[in-house]
This record gives sequence, C-alpha cells and structure tokens, in this order.
Amino acid sequence: MNKKLKNLLKKILLSLTIFLSAIIMPLNIYIKISLYIASYLIVGYEILLKSFHNIRNGEIFDENLLMIIATFVAFILGEYTGAIAIILFYQIGEFFQSYAVNNSRKSISKLMNIRPDYANIEKNGEIIQTSPKNININDIIIVKSGEKIPLDGIILDGESTINTSALTGESIPQTAVSGDMVLSGCINLSGTLKIKVIKTYSESTASKILDLIENATNKKAKIENFITKFAKYYTPIIVVLAFIIATFPPLIFNNETFSTWLYRAMVFLVLSCPCALVISVPLSFFAGIGLASKYGILIKGGNFLELLSKINCFVFDKTGTLTKGNFEVVKINNINISQEEFLKNASYAEYYSDHPIAKSIKNKYQHNIDIKQIIDTETIQGFGVKANINNNIIYIGNEKIMKKFNIDFAEVDDIGTIVYMAINNKYVGYLVISDQIKIDTLNSIKDFYNLGIKKIIMLTGDKKTVAKNIAEQLNISKFYSNLLPQEKVQELEKIMQNNKYKVAFVGDGINDAPVLARADIGIAMGGIGSDAEIEASDMVIINDKISSIIKAIKISRQTIKIAKQNIYFSISVKTAILILGVIGYTSIWGAVFADVGVSIIA
Repeated sequence: MNKKLKNLLKKILLSLTIFLSAIIMPLNIYIKISLYIASYLIVGYEILLKSFHNIRNGEIFDENLLMIIATFVAFILGEYTGAIAIILFYQIGEFFQSYAVNNSRKSISKLMNIRPDYANIEKNGEIIQTSPKNININDIIIVKSGEKIPLDGIILDGESTINTSALTGESIPQTAVSGDMVLSGCINLSGTLKIKVIKTYSESTASKILDLIENATNKKAKIENFITKFAKYYTPIIVVLAFIIATFPPLIFNNETFSTWLYRAMVFLVLSCPCALVISVPLSFFAGIGLASKYGILIKGGNFLELLSKINCFVFDKTGTLTKGNFEVVKINNINISQEEFLKNASYAEYYSDHPIAKSIKNKYQHNIDIKQIIDTETIQGFGVKANINNNIIYIGNEKIMKKFNIDFAEVDDIGTIVYMAINNKYVGYLVISDQIKIDTLNSIKDFYNLGIKKIIMLTGDKKTVAKNIAEQLNISKFYSNLLPQEKVQELEKIMQNNKYKVAFVGDGINDAPVLARADIGIAMGGIGSDAEIEASDMVIINDKISSIIKAIKISRQTIKIAKQNIYFSISVKTAILILGVIGYTSIWGAVFADVGVSIIA
C-alpha cells in the first residue's frame, strides 16, 4: 500500500472513530457538533478543495459539488450523522478502488532489465567501464561472457551465442560471428566479443524500446467515468429544482409557508445525493476485479475492466503466449541406426552443453548418461559439437557443421530448428526441435470466436514458416512474422486505425512491453513473462492460461451488467422518493434512510 492510500485509510479510521464517539458518548450538544464537524472535515476537506478548484477552473457542476451541497444542507437541518455518512461512504469507496489499482502497479524504472548499466571500452591497453551514453559511433567496445550488449554494433572479432529473447521473444539463442550485427539489450552467453558501435545510445534498440514503454501510455484515450458524465447534467438540474421548490410554491400559493417548502427543498437535496451511485459503481468494479484475481487474473483498474467488455479484436504474440515457450524434440529421422541409438549418441555428445537445444535432446533421451563413455567434446561456435563417444567421432549441429567436415547429407526444410548428426563421417539423420502449442490454447481460440470476438491476429518475431504453421493449427486467419518490437507497435497501430476495432494485445517478454502499452488493453502472460511487460500491461494472467482471458471477458461483461443495474435501480428509486419528498410524504429522516438504503441494496 502506498503512502497516499495509507493516509486516506488513517483519515477514514480517525473520522469514523470521532463520528461513533459523538453518537455513543453522552456529551454536551456543542461538543457533539464540534466532533461531527471535525469528523466531516477530516475526510471531506480534500473534496471541498477539489470542488473549489473545479469551480475556479469553470467546472462547476460535478458529483463533488452535489455531495458538498447535500452535506451542507444536512448540517443546516441538524442531520449531522447523515452528512458524515455520505462523505465517509464515498471515501471508503474511493479507497477500495484506489487500492485495487495501486496494488497492481510497480515502478517501470526498477523493472527495465534490458537497460545497459555500462559499456567496456579499451583505452591504452586497459578495459575501462563507462556509461553507454559516453560511447560514440565507430568506437570499439568489449562485451564479455554473461554481459549485456550495451549498444548496437558489428562484431569485429570473436564468436558467441547470443540470447536475443529480450528483443525477439524467441528462446533459442542465436549464433553470432565476426561480421554479424548485434543489438543492444541482448546477452552475450559465451566468449568475448569486440564490437564496432554503429548507433549512439539514444538511437540504440534498447533505448528505443524503453522510450516506447515509457511514452506509449500517453497515447491511450482516457475513459471518462460514467458518474462524472452523469453529474454534469444531474447536479445542475437538482440544484435548480431545489431552488424552484424552495421559492416558487410560496409565491404562487398564498396558503403555503416559505419554511415548509424550504424544508422540502432541503429534503429534496439530501435525497438527490448520488451516494448510491458513487459507492455502488466503483465497488461493482472492485468486486469484479476481486473475483478475477481468484482465477489468476490481475486487472489494474475498473476502467480496464469496463473496456475489456468492449474489446472485439485480439492480437497475440506467439512464443510463450500461444505456445509453451520451451522447446521439444518433435521429429526424429534416423538413417541406418535405431532411434534409441540415435538419441543416445546425440545426448552423450550434448551432455556438457547448457544450450536449450541440447537440453531438449537430453530430455527426450530420458536415460542415465554414463560419462565414462564421453572421451572428449568440443563446442564449435556457430556450428555445433564434435564429440568422441566410445572412440566414435560424432558431429551434431546445424548444416554448417556437416559442410565444415565434408559430410555428405541431404539438407531439409522442416518447420522448427533442424539438428543434423554424423557418426565417423557418416550421416545418420536429423531431428527437429520446435516449440509446442499450449494444450489450453486450441479450445480457447474457439471460445474467443464464440464470445463474438470479430478478429484474431498473431504477431511474432519468428520466421514465416513457423508462424504460418501455428496460425493454421489455431485457425488464426492473419499473422505477421519476423517482427522486431517497434515493428509490432507499427502493425498494431495499423490495426487500431480501423475504428471498428477495440484492440487487446496479449504477450509475454520485454519485447512485448511497447506493444502491450500501446494497445487499448495490454494483457501480459505473467507466469513466464518479464517484469517490464507486466508493468507495461493493463492486465496480467498470473496462471499463464489463455482460457483465463475468456473468464476475464465474462467477468467484465457481468460486472458492467451489474453496475448498470445498480445505476438504473438507484436512479429509478431516487426519482420515486424525490417526488414523494416534494409533495411532503417524506421527512429528512426518510430521505437519509432512503439514501443509505438504496446504497446498501446497490
């Protein structure tokens, strides 16, 4: 809980304590009134100030003014408890709503783990750490194993495996050799690289992504609260009607006293207080947010819950969102060797490697490995592994390793990552490693269409063949592949230019943070997602299930339905009792009871 919310809670508790003391304790009437005023000012002075500033800025009629008028009238009539209850209930509602929103927000600056902390530059034979902002184009920087690449550049010397997941969202590390371009924000997993800088820090990929995250939320349209809209019309009408009730009847009818109609006007004002609305509407949303959290869905405010009910276009990231984000062996094509023997040799050769591809092969083998049989292994950066297993020389890796050692093989074009293997210079086949669609995803996509979602689109940094295969399996008619984060934002903005669509983007990973922030609603798959994308989003699916979004849509629509019922109920009951109050069939006590009663029912 932040400091502002703690202070509000303290004020509510203090005001409530003083209020109850004034009611329960046998005190002098003047002391009681003093306590009532103190209780009122503790929770109400900020509303008084807000209304004063609004009036000074030309925004005279809103729900704040009506509550002030109603509570002042209640004080004039001696209904101190009613005045304080109105303002207390309103502030309690505000507290719960603010708590639900603020509890889900964290500072972006603490979560930007792609931001480079330093850059290594060589001067006079020494490596010096300096700020990336001090590096110029054509400078030579050194990136050691395990360090982030601070600036975009070209590799001059060295070979390595680069973790690009922060930018592309893809889990398989990429091989980088001399002459290759590397982007800031990636992590150098092995080897030392000398890189010639081609972009300054402000123009680097990491910097641009950070700017998009920090500035994209400024493009969001603010959804004006219904109560504020309603109060713009409701408040002036009520004030004018109260004035007419107090003044016109005594002037028109000789037998009517001014004091009688002034009393009725005051009753009318107390009855007209929008207490039921200002409490029931935010608390309806709070209840919806609370229910969603039970299903592993974090919604960062009532405005997003309301907007979710209007979404008719969903845009999905692929890896880690629609798919599992971890890689598996999906196909083995063994030649002149049994599948078990093929997997055994592959697993033994990859035993000492922590590469995701190696891990998926070892997971597929599922047998204990006798390391005594592993005589020697050598990792050949950018190619694969050469190993001596029981005096058999094994080559395993991409097509480059086959060509490097002049092994006769048939290059294949399958969907996924192809790993070739040869034993003693004889080609023995290949295996395909691929990401798998989540079990939960297939049925969920159908459910989106059943809920009336008009369009489903997939954006991914993966290659076209992989994207097309996933899209066809899921019946997603449109997809865009080979996209960098800023290109995802551009494609999303093109979709949003079509006024027919309210667009939600669903993604995971830092690479998705800018597009999450830009969408009408950004939904983060938080189970495996990064802190940055969780911060940039408006909703987080903690349990990482696409089906939870279906549940969130249903909760959203039901919440809006209940909120509207409360609004219609409150207004209709208020109208009926207001008429009774005008003709003298309701006292001030009846007005307070009706106001509180309607609030409780709503």
